[in-house]
Amino acid sequence: MPHDLGLILPAPERGSGVPVLRQLYLALRGAILAGRLPPGARLPATRALAEQLGLARNTVVAAYDQLLAEGFIEGRVGAGSFVSRDLPEAPELPPARRPPAPPAPPAGSLAEGTVPEALAARPFNTGRTGWDARSQRIWRALSIRRLAAPDPAMFGYGDPRGSRALREAIARYLRAARAVRCDPDQVMVTAGAQQAIDLVLRVLLAPGDPVWVENPCYPALRGALEAAGARLVPVPVDAQGLDVAAGIAAAPAARLAYVTPSSQYPLGVVLSMARRLELLAWARRAGAWLVEDDYDSEFRYAGRPLASLQGIDEAGRVIYVGTFSKVLFPGLRLGYAVLPPALLGPVQAARLRSDWHPATLAEGVVTDFLEEGHFAQHLRRMRLHYRAARDGLVAALRAALPDRIAVEPPEQGLKLLARLPDGGDDVAVAEAAARRGVVARPVSPMYLRPMDRGPGDPAAPPPLRALMLGFSGYELAALRRAAEGLAAAFDQVPSASADQVPSASADQVPSAFADQPPSA
Repeated sequence: MPHDLGLILPAPERGSGVPVLRQLYLALRGAILAGRLPPGARLPATRALAEQLGLARNTVVAAYDQLLAEGFIEGRVGAGSFVSRDLPEAPELPPARRPPAPPAPPAGSLAEGTVPEALAARPFNTGRTGWDARSQRIWRALSIRRLAAPDPAMFGYGDPRGSRALREAIARYLRAARAVRCDPDQVMVTAGAQQAIDLVLRVLLAPGDPVWVENPCYPALRGALEAAGARLVPVPVDAQGLDVAAGIAAAPAARLAYVTPSSQYPLGVVLSMARRLELLAWARRAGAWLVEDDYDSEFRYAGRPLASLQGIDEAGRVIYVGTFSKVLFPGLRLGYAVLPPALLGPVQAARLRSDWHPATLAEGVVTDFLEEGHFAQHLRRMRLHYRAARDGLVAALRAALPDRIAVEPPEQGLKLLARLPDGGDDVAVAEAAARRGVVARPVSPMYLRPMDRGPGDPAAPPPLRALMLGFSGYELAALRRAAEGLAAAFDQVPSASADQVPSASADQVPSAFADQPPSA
């Protein structure tokens, strides 16, 4: 392997509009994915590569750091940086083929559970966002400006994909922030990400089609798949995320897989780079589709956000779904999907059968919020606010429940897990907490039993007993009071041995805790 990477890397183009750091990172990542830098290959020292390419050494160091964080490379003390040996050899891409015509969408509707209205605004309910005075002032000014000089499009029916201006703004944002490869024509603006997922399921699934779902998963996703008539294939999740080998063993010809690679819901683990490449390779071989739900990737508190799964998909098998509900506010009801070209027509047709187009006034305000830089500034402020809330909640829980839960601050997202000791009954604790006005969602009911296996089968690992606690959208004082209320709820639940805890299945979720989708 030549140490002169200038022989295999394109020279960065200054003045192209793409930061030089971004160009270098993408070039190195592309060389690794294409096999020009195979597993185990040694990379040149950062100073040497900087001299070869005529770049500042700090730029090369930052690019290496990002590749290291995403699992593309590994560092060896005293030896340097190497392409990760965990990555598979670059596969040969099959020739492009025309996908079969999608089936007619099956009948059905999505039933989405919510917490009782009296508890909806109480800690630790998930799905809530912060909204500081500055963002509120800017949003009001942008809304007044749009109403003072309304777009003529507001007085007619719009494009079912959403306005061109908003799709262009979303595409620019996703390319820069999430390394999503897309153009505005691939973007469809929807009434929340849940509608995007529902449209995709209608188009792609016929009754009985097998679908991989992460195990555990959230109940609303299970409801959407059951409404589509899918056959659910629960695939276990470990410290590296979805166990792709287990999915292949269970259903090698599955039609679709739903994944949350940036922060698995509800466990919060990140899908490793080796697993990402393994998943993409399976989708290519099987002709399967992958739905990537990137529901709260903007809120990462250590290092840069990891690149999207869609951004390394060479075969066009990934459907990328995102939302403004988590970064602005859920009442906005604006999400989006980035669709492979083969699915644009069918999904647009499905959209027209249910909902003609997004709300044009909201589209215009969001477009201005993105294009004028307010969105990026809002994200920076909210990251600081949410990180303080996360750290304050962890401290409060450790003080109030020092021996009854195990909790660590997550590196990403808007929720954390409070793990119960062996034998703890998370459902009973959640019910006791609700009686004290505290929303603590039990994790064990989010597990699905593997097909054709009983609850005592050794191949079915026991569900994690934990509580999912949201910390976004609450003041620190309210989080501390809720931690004390949760501690009081524990006092009302007698400890139980492991064999006394009922086996969990998703249909056991109490109605008060049926979870809202992470990306609604």
